Amino acid sequence: MSDRIAVKRAVYEENDRQAALLHEIFAAKDIFVVNILGGPGAGKTSSLKQILARIKDRPVSVIEGDITSDIDTRALKDLGIEAYQIETGGDCHLNAPMIDAIVKRMSLKPKSWLFIENIGNLVCPAEFVIGEDVKILVSSTAEGADKPYKYPLAFQKAAAVILTKEDIAPYVKFDEAYFRAGVKALNPDAPVFGVNALSGEGFDAVSAWLRNARG
Repeated sequence: MSDRIAVKRAVYEENDRQAALLHEIFAAKDIFVVNILGGPGAGKTSSLKQILARIKDRPVSVIEGDITSDIDTRALKDLGIEAYQIETGGDCHLNAPMIDAIVKRMSLKPKSWLFIENIGNLVCPAEFVIGEDVKILVSSTAEGADKPYKYPLAFQKAAAVILTKEDIAPYVKFDEAYFRAGVKALNPDAPVFGVNALSGEGFDAVSAWLRNARG
């Protein structure tokens, strides 16, 4: 019988070490870091745009993570937002060394916000810390009400959940009570914000929560 080598543990340990160093750097400059998780098409970028429109009292920077392409980064830059791109070339998540490498190219301002939009995936990104203060999970009604039950770790790790596309919930037969019960069972302290990223409805509450989380 062959021995097993715990490679996975070593990878996490190195990532966590780098993430802790990043968090110290951010904290020293009073930079509040938000790690945005969610599946492809959940509405992460649309939600981010709505949030950014409501927190203009402080400087903001964004790191966009994608397997390939800089579509979202260019869209944010067109809005005058300082945005930087990480293309993983196949990796399904961002990790702390990636964030460290891009941060060294950024001119992060003290007392600012840093939003990191992670790769569209409900599995791997939840497993890695990247120096953030909070994780926010974006889930849409179009994805179905069973997501907390199928992807529990992402919901357990989230400090808050943004439920997008509430305007189409009746048309996709979304069972919101079932969804919220799943979130509450996994993470009773995480608020769930129902929003419409097209109209902006619900994002005042999200922004207020973020300011309160920052303290």
